Amino acid sequence: MKALVLRLDAPLLSFGAPIVDHHGFTDRFPGTAMLTGLLGNALGWRHGDAYRLESLQARLRFAARWDVPPLPLVDYQTVDLGQPKMRQPGWTTRGEPEHRAGGESARFGTHQRWRHHWMDGLMTVVLSLHGNGEPGLGGVEAALRRPTRPLFLGRKACLPARPLLDPETPVREGPSLHAILASVPRWDRHGRPLPGGEPMEACWPAEDGHPPGARTVRVHDLREWATQLPAGSRERREGLVGGSPR
Repeated sequence: MKALVLRLDAPLLSFGAPIVDHHGFTDRFPGTAMLTGLLGNALGWRHGDAYRLESLQARLRFAARWDVPPLPLVDYQTVDLGQPKMRQPGWTTRGEPEHRAGGESARFGTHQRWRHHWMDGLMTVVLSLHGNGEPGLGGVEAALRRPTRPLFLGRKACLPARPLLDPETPVREGPSLHAILASVPRWDRHGRPLPGGEPMEACWPAEDGHPPGARTVRVHDLREWATQLPAGSRERREGLVGGSPR
Protein backbone atom coordinates (compact mmCIF):
# COMPACT_ATOMS: atom_id res chain seq x y z
CA MET A 1 0.00 0.00 0.00
CA LYS A 2 1.19 3.52 -0.84
CA ALA A 3 0.19 6.60 1.12
CA LEU A 4 0.87 10.32 1.03
CA VAL A 5 2.40 11.82 4.19
CA LEU A 6 0.92 15.17 5.22
CA ARG A 7 2.09 17.42 8.05
CA LEU A 8 -0.74 19.63 9.35
CA ASP A 9 0.91 22.56 11.08
CA ALA A 10 -1.06 25.75 11.68
CA PRO A 11 -1.72 28.26 14.47
CA LEU A 12 -5.34 27.04 14.47
CA LEU A 13 -6.96 23.83 13.24
CA SER A 14 -10.60 22.78 13.35
CA PHE A 15 -11.89 19.40 12.23
CA GLY A 16 -15.62 19.82 12.51
CA ALA A 17 -18.13 17.94 14.62
CA PRO A 18 -21.92 18.02 15.11
CA ILE A 19 -23.02 21.57 15.99
CA VAL A 20 -24.92 21.88 19.27
CA ASP A 21 -26.92 25.10 19.70
CA HIS A 22 -24.43 27.93 19.04
CA HIS A 23 -21.31 25.83 19.54
CA GLY A 24 -19.35 24.63 16.52
CA PHE A 25 -17.27 21.88 18.07
CA THR A 26 -14.12 20.30 16.67
CA ASP A 27 -13.34 16.60 16.60
CA ARG A 28 -10.00 15.38 17.89
CA PHE A 29 -8.99 14.18 14.41
CA PRO A 30 -9.81 15.18 10.82
CA GLY A 31 -12.92 13.76 9.20
CA THR A 32 -13.27 12.05 5.85
CA ALA A 33 -15.41 14.86 4.43
CA MET A 34 -12.99 17.51 5.67
CA LEU A 35 -10.02 15.84 3.94
CA THR A 36 -12.13 15.28 0.81
CA GLY A 37 -12.86 19.00 0.69
CA LEU A 38 -9.20 19.84 1.28
CA LEU A 39 -8.08 17.64 -1.62
CA GLY A 40 -10.93 18.85 -3.84
CA ASN A 41 -9.88 22.45 -3.19
CA ALA A 42 -6.28 21.64 -4.10
CA LEU A 43 -7.53 20.00 -7.31
CA GLY A 44 -9.59 23.06 -8.22
CA TRP A 45 -12.98 21.36 -7.86
CA ARG A 46 -16.09 23.31 -6.92
CA HIS A 47 -19.14 22.57 -4.77
CA GLY A 48 -21.02 21.69 -7.94
CA ASP A 49 -18.62 18.82 -8.64
CA ALA A 50 -20.67 16.63 -6.32
CA TYR A 51 -20.16 13.39 -8.22
CA ARG A 52 -16.38 13.71 -8.19
CA LEU A 53 -16.35 14.67 -4.51
CA GLU A 54 -18.62 11.74 -3.60
CA SER A 55 -16.33 9.37 -5.51
CA LEU A 56 -13.19 10.76 -3.85
CA GLN A 57 -14.78 10.52 -0.39
CA ALA A 58 -15.72 6.88 -0.98
CA ARG A 59 -12.13 5.99 -1.93
CA LEU A 60 -10.32 8.00 0.75
CA ARG A 61 -8.69 6.21 3.70
CA PHE A 62 -6.42 7.84 6.27
CA ALA A 63 -4.73 7.60 9.65
CA ALA A 64 -3.63 10.54 11.80
CA ARG A 65 -1.67 11.27 14.95
CA TRP A 66 -0.69 14.25 17.10
CA ASP A 67 3.10 14.70 17.01
CA VAL A 68 2.69 17.83 19.13
CA PRO A 69 -0.53 17.69 21.18
CA PRO A 70 -2.66 20.86 20.78
CA LEU A 71 -4.38 23.15 23.22
CA PRO A 72 -8.10 23.98 22.97
CA LEU A 73 -9.24 27.45 21.98
CA VAL A 74 -12.79 28.80 21.72
CA ASP A 75 -13.40 31.78 19.43
CA TYR A 76 -16.35 33.90 20.51
CA GLN A 77 -18.08 35.56 17.54
CA THR A 78 -21.01 37.94 17.17
CA VAL A 79 -22.83 39.35 14.16
CA ASP A 80 -25.44 42.12 14.09
CA LEU A 81 -27.98 40.98 11.52
CA GLY A 82 -29.83 44.27 11.90
CA GLN A 83 -27.23 46.18 9.87
CA PRO A 84 -28.62 47.39 6.52
CA LYS A 85 -26.10 45.31 4.56
CA MET A 86 -27.13 42.18 6.50
CA ARG A 87 -30.88 42.63 5.92
CA GLN A 88 -30.68 41.71 2.24
CA PRO A 89 -31.15 38.15 0.95
CA GLY A 90 -27.95 36.12 0.66
CA TRP A 91 -26.80 34.03 -2.29
CA THR A 92 -26.19 30.34 -1.77
CA THR A 93 -23.99 27.72 -3.43
CA ARG A 94 -27.18 26.61 -5.20
CA GLY A 95 -27.24 29.91 -7.10
CA GLU A 96 -30.51 31.06 -5.50
CA PRO A 97 -31.18 33.89 -3.02
CA GLU A 98 -32.03 32.84 0.52
CA HIS A 99 -34.13 34.86 2.96
CA ARG A 100 -33.74 34.44 6.70
CA ALA A 101 -36.70 32.77 8.39
CA GLY A 102 -38.00 33.12 11.93
CA GLY A 103 -39.12 36.03 14.06
CA GLU A 104 -37.71 39.55 14.20
CA SER A 105 -34.94 38.65 16.69
CA ALA A 106 -33.88 35.58 14.71
CA ARG A 107 -33.68 37.47 11.45
CA PHE A 108 -32.29 40.82 12.57
CA GLY A 109 -30.92 40.43 16.12
CA THR A 110 -27.37 40.00 17.34
CA HIS A 111 -26.28 36.38 17.01
CA GLN A 112 -23.59 34.75 19.12
CA ARG A 113 -21.38 31.82 18.09
CA TRP A 114 -18.66 29.82 19.81
CA ARG A 115 -16.22 28.20 17.37
CA HIS A 116 -13.95 25.54 18.84
CA HIS A 117 -10.39 25.08 17.55
CA TRP A 118 -7.10 23.36 18.33
CA MET A 119 -4.07 25.64 18.60
CA ASP A 120 -0.30 25.15 18.49
CA GLY A 121 -0.54 21.46 17.56
CA LEU A 122 1.26 19.55 14.84
CA MET A 123 -0.37 16.53 13.21
CA THR A 124 0.82 13.85 10.80
CA VAL A 125 -1.71 12.34 8.38
CA VAL A 126 -1.14 9.44 5.98
CA LEU A 127 -3.79 8.95 3.32
CA SER A 128 -4.43 6.56 0.47
CA LEU A 129 -7.03 6.03 -2.24
CA HIS A 130 -8.71 2.65 -2.64
CA GLY A 131 -9.99 1.26 -5.92
CA ASN A 132 -9.80 2.69 -9.40
CA GLY A 133 -10.71 6.21 -10.36
CA GLU A 134 -9.43 9.69 -10.87
CA PRO A 135 -7.52 11.32 -9.41
CA GLY A 136 -4.89 8.76 -8.52
CA LEU A 137 -2.49 9.21 -5.63
CA GLY A 138 0.02 10.85 -7.97
CA GLY A 139 -2.56 13.39 -9.09
CA VAL A 140 -3.38 14.27 -5.48
CA GLU A 141 0.32 14.64 -4.70
CA ALA A 142 0.77 17.01 -7.65
CA ALA A 143 -2.26 19.06 -6.56
CA LEU A 144 -0.93 19.42 -3.01
CA ARG A 145 2.43 20.58 -4.37
CA ARG A 146 0.79 23.25 -6.52
CA PRO A 147 -2.78 23.73 -5.24
CA THR A 148 -5.25 25.51 -7.50
CA ARG A 149 -6.57 27.60 -4.62
CA PRO A 150 -5.35 28.53 -1.12
CA LEU A 151 -5.87 25.68 1.34
CA PHE A 152 -7.19 25.77 4.89
CA LEU A 153 -7.36 23.14 7.61
CA GLY A 154 -10.99 23.00 8.61
CA ARG A 155 -12.20 26.60 8.72
CA LYS A 156 -11.03 29.34 6.39
CA ALA A 157 -9.17 31.04 9.25
CA CYS A 158 -7.04 27.90 9.74
CA LEU A 159 -4.22 28.59 7.28
CA PRO A 160 -1.28 26.15 7.07
CA ALA A 161 2.07 27.34 8.39
CA ARG A 162 3.99 25.10 5.95
CA PRO A 163 3.39 23.11 2.75
CA LEU A 164 1.26 20.09 3.55
CA LEU A 165 3.40 17.35 1.97
CA ASP A 166 6.27 15.93 4.01
CA PRO A 167 9.42 17.51 2.51
CA GLU A 168 11.57 14.37 2.89
CA THR A 169 9.31 11.38 2.19
CA PRO A 170 5.93 12.54 0.81
CA VAL A 171 5.10 8.97 -0.25
CA ARG A 172 5.57 5.89 1.94
CA GLU A 173 4.67 2.24 1.59
CA GLY A 174 3.56 -0.33 4.15
CA PRO A 175 1.10 -3.15 4.83
CA SER A 176 -1.53 -0.80 6.31
CA LEU A 177 -2.12 2.86 7.11
CA HIS A 178 -1.59 2.11 10.80
CA ALA A 179 1.84 0.62 10.02
CA ILE A 180 2.77 3.49 7.70
CA LEU A 181 1.77 6.08 10.31
CA ALA A 182 3.90 4.33 12.94
CA SER A 183 6.89 4.35 10.57
CA VAL A 184 6.84 8.10 9.83
CA PRO A 185 9.35 10.04 11.99
CA ARG A 186 7.83 12.15 14.70
CA TRP A 187 8.33 15.92 14.40
CA ASP A 188 8.90 18.46 17.16
CA ARG A 189 7.38 21.92 17.26
CA HIS A 190 9.88 23.19 14.66
CA GLY A 191 9.44 20.34 12.19
CA ARG A 192 12.61 18.50 13.21
CA PRO A 193 12.70 14.70 13.63
CA LEU A 194 12.21 13.74 17.25
CA PRO A 195 13.45 10.23 18.06
CA GLY A 196 11.74 8.26 20.80
CA GLY A 197 9.38 10.07 23.12
CA GLU A 198 5.98 9.23 24.48
CA PRO A 199 3.39 7.31 22.44
CA MET A 200 1.27 9.57 20.25
CA GLU A 201 -2.52 9.85 20.24
CA ALA A 202 -3.78 8.51 16.91
CA CYS A 203 -6.68 7.25 14.83
CA TRP A 204 -6.73 4.77 11.93
CA PRO A 205 -9.24 2.76 9.84
CA ALA A 206 -11.12 0.06 11.71
CA GLU A 207 -9.99 -2.57 9.19
CA ASP A 208 -6.33 -1.98 10.14
CA GLY A 209 -6.67 -4.00 13.31
CA HIS A 210 -7.33 -3.57 17.01
CA PRO A 211 -4.04 -3.49 18.96
CA PRO A 212 -4.15 -3.70 22.78
CA GLY A 213 -5.45 -0.52 24.36
CA ALA A 214 -7.22 0.75 21.22
CA ARG A 215 -10.92 1.53 21.19
CA THR A 216 -13.53 1.55 18.47
CA VAL A 217 -15.34 4.85 17.88
CA ARG A 218 -18.23 5.62 15.55
CA VAL A 219 -17.75 8.99 13.86
CA HIS A 220 -20.19 10.97 11.72
CA ASP A 221 -17.73 12.46 9.25
CA LEU A 222 -19.28 11.75 5.83
CA ARG A 223 -21.11 14.25 3.62
CA GLU A 224 -23.64 14.15 0.83
CA TRP A 225 -21.94 16.62 -1.47
CA ALA A 226 -24.96 17.36 -3.67
CA THR A 227 -26.83 18.82 -0.68
CA GLN A 228 -23.83 19.75 1.51
CA LEU A 229 -25.43 17.87 4.41
CA PRO A 230 -23.97 15.30 6.84
CA ALA A 231 -24.77 11.84 5.54
CA GLY A 232 -23.44 8.77 7.24
CA SER A 233 -21.02 7.40 9.78
CA ARG A 234 -18.19 4.89 10.01
CA GLU A 235 -16.08 3.16 12.62
CA ARG A 236 -12.45 4.00 13.35
CA ARG A 237 -9.89 2.93 15.90
CA GLU A 238 -8.30 5.32 18.36
CA GLY A 239 -5.26 4.62 20.50
CA LEU A 240 -1.52 5.18 20.73
CA VAL A 241 1.23 4.70 18.16
CA GLY A 242 4.99 4.89 18.55
CA GLY A 243 6.97 4.99 21.78
CA SER A 244 6.48 2.50 24.55
CA PRO A 245 3.10 2.51 26.32
CA ARG A 246 3.39 2.75 30.09
